[in-house]
Parts: sequence; structure tokens; C-alpha cells
Amino acid sequence: MSWNALEMYTNGLEVFTSVVESVGDDGWSRTSPCEGWSALDVLGHVGAATSMGAAILRGGDMAFERLDQPSGLVEGDPATWWRGLATEARDALSSVDDLDREVDSPMGKRTVRDGLSFPAVDLFVHAWDLAASAGQSVTFPDEAVEFIRALFAQVPVEASRRPGVFSAEVAATNDASPTEQVIAFTGRDPGWNGGDAG
Repeated sequence: MSWNALEMYTNGLEVFTSVVESVGDDGWSRTSPCEGWSALDVLGHVGAATSMGAAILRGGDMAFERLDQPSGLVEGDPATWWRGLATEARDALSSVDDLDREVDSPMGKRTVRDGLSFPAVDLFVHAWDLAASAGQSVTFPDEAVEFIRALFAQVPVEASRRPGVFSAEVAATNDASPTEQVIAFTGRDPGWNGGDAG
């Protein structure tokens, strides 16, 4: 059964949260697959985007602070900080009853469906980044793989292959799993294991 944008986002929150909870105190300084970012930077980036998404759904302030090192956005214990943001996001999602409803966003008027789709993909991909930095692995549900493939089949290459989105696609091995194929598509090496302590 296919997931819609709301289901993809809701499940992405759960997957990302489970990875956050598995990162030890000494794991946040480790290098991540995102060039120049530590695991804590990945968390800060996802947290900021999650907070903004919740604000959009509630019709609140949509300020999004971009930092070269997003770890500066994380306050206190990383897992506790994330739990608070995830709870806010779930509360905001509970009000969604029409995916075609238009909301204001930093990019202008968008449907809730469009507004949730890319952040939902981000939750899964960055869950993989966090897990990889901690020497762990994440397997995406079939529904998530299907959603990501369908979404990017509609996105022009020039829109997805640019700084801040995806690097050039990496060749996946013949025996790559669906998750590894998606990760390679995003420009990451599915075999990345560079999560040394930073």
C-alpha cells in the first residue's frame, strides 16, 4: 500500500526519532556523510526544518535560520531537544485533514501535500546519515522507497542536483538494496563508514 505525504512524514518522524534515541552521548561529534557536518549538525538541520514545518501547518512564524554549522541550533541534550520538536510536529500534523489545502510558506503558497513531501524525504535520508555516522544501518520501508522514487521522477534534474539538495548520483552496486539505491541516488556512498569521532 502506498503512502501519501502525511503518512510519509509521520513515519519519517518515527524513523528519525528512533535513530536519534540510539546515538550515544559521544556520537554527536562524529563525522556525518554530509560534507562538513557532524552528526549534531545533521540533527540541528532537521530540527530547524521540522520546527518550521510545524509553524507552517499552524499558520505561525516561518523563520528558518540557516547556519553553516546547524549544531549551533541544538539546545541542551540533543535527544531531549529533538523529542520536543517531534512532539510539536506530531501535534501540528494532527490538524491536517486536507492535503490539498494551501498554506503560506517561505516559497509562497503551497499545498500541504507539497509542503510535507520534501521534508518527509529529508527525515528518512538524514536518518540514514545519522545512523551511518554512528556505525549503524537503517532500512527504509518499501512504501518510503516508492514515495521517494515517485517524487523525484517528477523533479527536474537541475532542481535536485544543486547545493543544499543532492550531489551527483553515485553508482550503486548490482546487489544494492532498495535503501542503498535511494542513498546512491541522493549522491551518498551507501558504503560510507567515516563516522570517526570529530
